[in-house]
Amino acid sequence: MEIRRARASDAAHLVRFINMAADDLPLHFWRKSAGPDGDPWALGQERAARESGNFSYRNAWLAESGGAVGACLLGYPAEEEPAPIEPDTPPIFVPLLELEALAPGSWYLNVLATDAAFRGKGLGSALLAEAETIARSAGHDTISLIAADTHRDALRLYRAKGYREIASRPVVKDDWEVEARIWTLFTKSVSLA
Repeated sequence: MEIRRARASDAAHLVRFINMAADDLPLHFWRKSAGPDGDPWALGQERAARESGNFSYRNAWLAESGGAVGACLLGYPAEEEPAPIEPDTPPIFVPLLELEALAPGSWYLNVLATDAAFRGKGLGSALLAEAETIARSAGHDTISLIAADTHRDALRLYRAKGYREIASRPVVKDDWEVEARIWTLFTKSVSLA
C-alpha cells in the first residue's frame, strides 16, 4: 500500500470518494447546482480539480494498493472562529455546519472513504494515521470528523482509534433520499511533535 498526495488529474477518484463518504449528498448538491441540462459529476470534478477551496485536490491524499486507488482522505484546518451560519444556507447543511463549529481550530477530516473492494485491508486505518501526522505537522492538536449513523464500519473504526463522540444532530433530509438519521461529531487529541 502507498499513500500519496492527490493530483488535479485524480478529480474523478476524488468526487467518487467525496460522494461515497456523505451518502450521495454531494451528488444531490451538484445536481441542483448543475441544473437539468448540466453534468453533476463534471461539476464535482471541476471543484475537486481547483487549486483552492476545501474540496480541492490539494487537501486530499489517496491510498493505492496493487496500483489501484482504494481509499481517500480529505481534510483541512477548521476555522478558529467559525462564522455564523448564513440565513440562506440550505437546511440540509445546517446540522453539519453546527457540528463543525463545535471543534474550532481542529484539523477537520471531511472525507475518509474506502472502495468496497478494498475494505478490510487496513487502508482506512492507514489514512487515519496519516491524518494524525498531517494534523500535527500543521500545528493542530485535535482532529475532528462527522459521521452518519449508517456508516457502522467507519463508526467502529473511529471508536477503536480513540475518537470520542462530542455531539449529534438530526439529519435534515429535505428532498435528499438517505437512510441516515443522525450526524455525530467525533474528535481525537493528537500530541504535537
